[in-house]
Amino acid sequence: MTSNKNNKTIILTEGALCVALALVLSKFRFFTLPQDGSIDFELLPLFVFAYRRGVKHACLAGAVEGLLKIVLGGYVLNPVQALLDYPVAFATTGLAGLRPKILGFILAMTAGISCNILSWVFFFAENAPAGQNVWAYSFFYNISVLGPKYLISGIAAVFLWKALEKQMPVK
Repeated sequence: MTSNKNNKTIILTEGALCVALALVLSKFRFFTLPQDGSIDFELLPLFVFAYRRGVKHACLAGAVEGLLKIVLGGYVLNPVQALLDYPVAFATTGLAGLRPKILGFILAMTAGISCNILSWVFFFAENAPAGQNVWAYSFFYNISVLGPKYLISGIAAVFLWKALEKQMPVK
């Protein structure tokens, strides 16, 4: 039987490893898109952690990754934009830990993309083509950039999580 203190240590260690792996995976991009968008597996370890450990621990791990991204050179215009683009957006990956998993994943994806849409509308609107509705442009840009990233990582996370549960069930 694992004591409560040991279990917390295991969860903390697993979360730290997932955050570190997410930061490393963010450097290996399949595609680089305009305005610093990219397709990569950065979200994969955060989704697996959410599936294994639930919303509370996964939201905290995501927020830590977002803060580390700022510290490691994130693009910051002001504090509200920094919060929306980094700790809040990454914390929403923890919603994937909700049951049923498909609902949790859809909520995580919707919330994360929504953070980026809001940030873009309020802080990067000058990048929209002349005459284009800023909300529509932000919506379609962020869906086209982040949608594939979430889908690829989310699908891969389900397969990885199932394999991990066979080898390392959560105690």
